Amino acid sequence: ESWEKASHSKSFSSSSTSTDNNIVSALEAKKDNQVKNLSGGDTGPPLLNGERVQGIAHEVTYLCPYSGPARGILSVTNYKLHFRSIDRETPYVVEVPLGVVSRIEKVGGASSRGENSYGIEVFCKDMRNLRFAHKQENHSRRDVFEKLQQYSFPLSHKLPLFAFEYSETFSENGWNVYEPIAELKRMGVNNDMWKISKINDTYSLCDSYPAVWAVPAAATDEDLQASASFRSRGRLPVLSWIHPESQATITRCAQPLVGVGGKRSREDERYVQLIMDANAQSHKLFIMDARPMANAIANKAKGGGYESEDAYQNAELVFLDIHNIHVMRESLRKLKEICFPTIDEARWLSGIESTIWLKHIKCVLAGAVRIVDKVENHKTSVLVHCSDGWDRTAQLTALAMLMLDPYYRTVKGFEVLIEKEWLSFGHKFQQRIGHGDEHHSDADRSPVFLQFIDCVWQIMRQFPNAFEFNEHFLITILDHLYSCRFGTFLFSSERERVQEQVKQRTVSLWSYTNSQLPLYLNPLYRSGTNYQLVLMPVASMRYIKPWKSLYCRWNPSMRQQDPVYQRTRELLVLKEQLEKQLEEGRREQASRANRAITSPAPPRIHSPVHI
Repeated sequence: ESWEKASHSKSFSSSSTSTDNNIVSALEAKKDNQVKNLSGGDTGPPLLNGERVQGIAHEVTYLCPYSGPARGILSVTNYKLHFRSIDRETPYVVEVPLGVVSRIEKVGGASSRGENSYGIEVFCKDMRNLRFAHKQENHSRRDVFEKLQQYSFPLSHKLPLFAFEYSETFSENGWNVYEPIAELKRMGVNNDMWKISKINDTYSLCDSYPAVWAVPAAATDEDLQASASFRSRGRLPVLSWIHPESQATITRCAQPLVGVGGKRSREDERYVQLIMDANAQSHKLFIMDARPMANAIANKAKGGGYESEDAYQNAELVFLDIHNIHVMRESLRKLKEICFPTIDEARWLSGIESTIWLKHIKCVLAGAVRIVDKVENHKTSVLVHCSDGWDRTAQLTALAMLMLDPYYRTVKGFEVLIEKEWLSFGHKFQQRIGHGDEHHSDADRSPVFLQFIDCVWQIMRQFPNAFEFNEHFLITILDHLYSCRFGTFLFSSERERVQEQVKQRTVSLWSYTNSQLPLYLNPLYRSGTNYQLVLMPVASMRYIKPWKSLYCRWNPSMRQQDPVYQRTRELLVLKEQLEKQLEEGRREQASRANRAITSPAPPRIHSPVHI
């Protein structure tokens, strides 16, 4: 019989807390991070600090959609699924962090008779699906399925996320990257017009906002409280960015609670006027509502709505027509169908168009460009909101700040931008990504942050010299958005992260990236205060392209054979070596010339003339 328990020698070996403590201890004691198969002689997957093998299944076949079936060993740890082929000269390895898993399904039943018709299919959040065939007589499928369910969705099984067990130490501490007061001071706050407020230091005024923010200097605590009571979720207007010269600002908030009756708040109107007055260059304010107008009107029935230009004097309301999280989720689902597992060459362009994904990207970019134009060219302050101010609002403010401020185009600056506009201001990462949760069809799931990173990549394509980081940096961020290896993207607000002691109990993603910085640097980057200070990308369908190296990266036929960044880096290294040799040659030549000048002339020896 090929199926046995861990204490014997089963095809799937399960690391339980009782009978296998001695085995787990032996595994953790391995210094080379290679784990022995629980059944004896095979090699398990490489392990991270805090990672433990939960089970190993033999005689499993990975049904690769590109190179065909591969027979091998499937390992499940508390962090990843690891498959290693044994029937090929060069081992074929597939590895998926379990945080990336969206759902798991059994394929086939007891009556299945076809080859490879009985097994498990794993659906992932990163555009791929994996299918593994099991032999019915081994009875390994049930145990693999149970372990995958347990550790892919730990919160649903009352287990900790892997980030709380991961204990790697890096040379850089990523939790020190962002300090809110230091960032506000970098932008010039406190000044005559803006001040730092700690009214929310216990998160009592707005539980989804950070403890520290900046507000108009003339605003009192009573003004802030009154405005918060008239804004959805208490998310009152606060500062995102201030122009260093004109003092025009980008502020963010949630929709006003107008309702069908057209309710007004004199206090909120007065507070918005203070934001307008803080910019001496303009006596006008643009309110950028990210939603389509029809959606904003529909929100009145739920008690929300939008600002009336009659009530908010000297304010102009603009709708940016960006659709909601449900539309974006459906668009990404269609994109996945186009990109994985196979790509229909004849229908590639029409297929991409049918997903409407690129049109959504264009709308978000166009909205951010409009904000930049008002702030930079018209010196006018802009107030941005959507419904609750934590999805489309974050996309728009972060992209506008990226275009306006070269600091955010550096590695550290981009990390600060994510920490500030996305994490501290309460984007609902837990609900949008579903970390550790098995409810894959939850209506709150949506690729809002992915869409933002896609927009950043689109801007990088148009300005290849303006960013210190490269495409690999963006893809690494997205991979660990899902992986649950780091604490950075866990939970949905600063308050929740403080309560869960995320900084004390987990590792920051920025510790990982900043400790191996050369991997993420753009060799074409040109820094300098006068070089492309403000970026104005063209938000046109002629310039928006599908991000193939992200969405199609699992398809070998779509991979770039010679990545541009890699080749450019090699050429720059060669250039540096040649410049060094040239400099050494010049120094040697100068040294010889100096010696020739300072050395006394050799004595002249006259040979006798023989006649």
